[in-house]
Amino acid sequence: MVSIFWDNEGVLLTDCLEKGKTVTSVHYAGLVSKLREVIKEKRRGKLLHHDNAQVHTSHAPVATIHECGFELLPHPPYSPDLAPSDFHLFKHLKDSLCGRVFEDDEVSK
Repeated sequence: MVSIFWDNEGVLLTDCLEKGKTVTSVHYAGLVSKLREVIKEKRRGKLLHHDNAQVHTSHAPVATIHECGFELLPHPPYSPDLAPSDFHLFKHLKDSLCGRVFEDDEVSK
């Protein structure tokens, strides 16, 4: 699984999770901290938008988001107009992977 954080200027941070692992609230909180450091280096901004997945809204990530000084933008449930990843990022990713076949996880690295 890959977590991708991006803005209108491009990808800021990617995180590849080991096969068989699950994103937990503690793992996601760590990603938010890493994201803050990347933003300090590359960009200026403090707005964060993500969906309402439980791993994003539990105590550890929310506390980290506030500690990092981010303003969390609200995300209403079932809001397709607030899913830019579906229309921008994933479209290009799908286009670049179209027709490719990987024998196993090691081949794709």
